[in-house]
Amino acid sequence: MLTDVKCRNAICPPDRRQVRFADTGGMYLQVSPAGSKRWFLKYRIDGKEKQLAMGSYPDVSLTSARNARDTAKLQKAKGNDPLQARKLEKMKYLLKTDGTFKSIALDWHAKQMSQWSDGHGARLLRDFERDLFPSLGDRPIEQIHAMELLGVLYKVE
Repeated sequence: MLTDVKCRNAICPPDRRQVRFADTGGMYLQVSPAGSKRWFLKYRIDGKEKQLAMGSYPDVSLTSARNARDTAKLQKAKGNDPLQARKLEKMKYLLKTDGTFKSIALDWHAKQMSQWSDGHGARLLRDFERDLFPSLGDRPIEQIHAMELLGVLYKVE
């Protein structure tokens, strides 16, 4: 188990590419020969090993890294992949929409309009409003499951 003193004094020998100093619960501090120190969490989802970067030391303290580890483990216990959750949050920030299915679909439609004829764009928007928006439009995108979307598409079919 790491302490703040061990983290501060951690070095990597010049002949090695990197050194890992293990803490608890799959978290470790990775130190490079150049002196950079970064926190990572190693975990498995469906038998596949993944790594979640949690920041650089000393910007992210040992206590903060442990809190981030605990948060990620709670997400994993709920059945969510912490790495996917982070990507989703980043995408939400970049979209600049309210996160509902309708707002994201309309944003996508507006971006694609330049590639389509006016008739195709109008027809597609009409199909969205008739088939998808009534059942999915006001729901946050992260709460829509694949099977629900498939059910709506079967009705259209």
